[in-house]
Amino acid sequence: MASYEDGKLKAPPKPCAGNQGTIITIENLFYNMPQRKQSLKSPNEEFQRISDVLSKYAVHNPKVGFSLKRFGEQPSVKTPPNSTTESNIQTIFGATIAKELMPLELKDEVHKFYMTGFITKVNYNAKKGIMLFFINHRLVDLAALKNAIDSVYSLYLPKGMHPFAYISLEINPSNIDVNVHPTKHEVHFLYEDDIVEKIKLNIEAQLLGSNDTRTFYKQLKIPGISVDSTTVEEERPLKTISVERINPQNMVRTDNKEQSILKFLNVEGVKLNDSGCSMSLSGSSVASAEESFRDVAARKSKEVKLTSILNMQKKIENGCSVEIRKIVKEMVFVGVVDKEFALFQHETRLYMANTIKLSEELFYQRLLYEFENFSMITIKPAALRIKDLIKLALETPESGWSEDDGDKDELAARAEEILIEKSAILREYFSMNITDKGYLESLPSLLAQHMPSKTFLPIYALRLATEVEWETEEECFETFCRETARYYAMISEYELQTEPKRHKWMVEHVIYPAFKKYLLPPHSLKKYFYELANLPALYKVFERC
Repeated sequence: MASYEDGKLKAPPKPCAGNQGTIITIENLFYNMPQRKQSLKSPNEEFQRISDVLSKYAVHNPKVGFSLKRFGEQPSVKTPPNSTTESNIQTIFGATIAKELMPLELKDEVHKFYMTGFITKVNYNAKKGIMLFFINHRLVDLAALKNAIDSVYSLYLPKGMHPFAYISLEINPSNIDVNVHPTKHEVHFLYEDDIVEKIKLNIEAQLLGSNDTRTFYKQLKIPGISVDSTTVEEERPLKTISVERINPQNMVRTDNKEQSILKFLNVEGVKLNDSGCSMSLSGSSVASAEESFRDVAARKSKEVKLTSILNMQKKIENGCSVEIRKIVKEMVFVGVVDKEFALFQHETRLYMANTIKLSEELFYQRLLYEFENFSMITIKPAALRIKDLIKLALETPESGWSEDDGDKDELAARAEEILIEKSAILREYFSMNITDKGYLESLPSLLAQHMPSKTFLPIYALRLATEVEWETEEECFETFCRETARYYAMISEYELQTEPKRHKWMVEHVIYPAFKKYLLPPHSLKKYFYELANLPALYKVFERC
């Protein structure tokens, strides 16, 4: 037996006989905090709160027996040890829920999480839904996940009805931010939107399978009693629905969650051909310009452990503008202006954004967050010689070459040697394969359905050899990612003129959705957003919308 006071041991522990286990007795809990005790509600209300928390932990820990009772009364919560989750749900929430349970399980290697739990089939519904969420065995509130589950069930349940759900998530603790609420009830974690979306899709798949059988209840008439339906209809009072009136100048008439069917009707299968571009080299190994980058090979997920990359990721997160992130996440795409600009709406405001500058930042962040985990774009039909690419780049004004720099062949050969020397790093970390003979075989895939233009590949190869700081680790990754992001964001005039529909489809259905999903915009990007109009100001001029 041991006694503590103010967190310190009062006297040495004494041996005593007793039942197996540990008994913890708490007395004078609010001795030093009388104000906290005064803020408490009635004993009944506090007991209900304790019962609610204990019941949820009893479901999550079926191997442990729980018992809660008031002094002199029967237990209000009692579960046996070595039980099961389903059995405890039945004991605490009733057999009606228990008989409709379906198990959930999902393991994701990309975002490093494991999910288990139970949800009810579409036969069960209640006005007050019950949802239990645990992250790393801690009870939390997850509004985003709750809304996602409700949106799935809204297709099956009557309006205003909700399901039962118990979900346990195991996530890397370093990816969780618990300091968002004083009570620690609310948490945020890395890739939250992606993880919630994957859980939502898993639940949708489960419900599709359970929708084969539905139970409907029919009201029976009492024999000998007839009801005059006409009279009932006449006597039924009309319901008045009170709707909060919104001023027309402040009304948001778009929904950023809506999807367009054109997203699934892509232009020519998003085939990225740079036919006729200036990359054809007679007598060289550069492939026919009518062929393109093609095969994309997947790669197994790895956990990033390099301190330099983790520091760069942290820098992005700390420098993210909450204001711009909200605008980007909730924007509704309007249309493409030209290769550099596009229009979108956020709430009651119309913006024009610099697509190229936003794309550069997006691709830079993708290079850091997908580090060592890139899919591979194989160059078809044959690999390209680095030396030939760089010689081609030196012929362009963008290279800045002059006779004082030396012979072009010698410069190209030296640049090729540099990239061959660094090929192991490029292959391991960025899925960029360069052979010992100087052939470029593949590039990293940064976004699904997006491939960089071959027009700017020669300049990109030249800048990799001359502009990347290869000697220092963090500077190496920083400069490589910036140069690569700049290349992937470029759009050739030829591509824009020959395939304008494909370009517009790519911007609307690939690039801008990726902004909403992935981009953590720094404050420096604010200058690339231009507010063109806002509804309240227009209403003052035209007096209508």
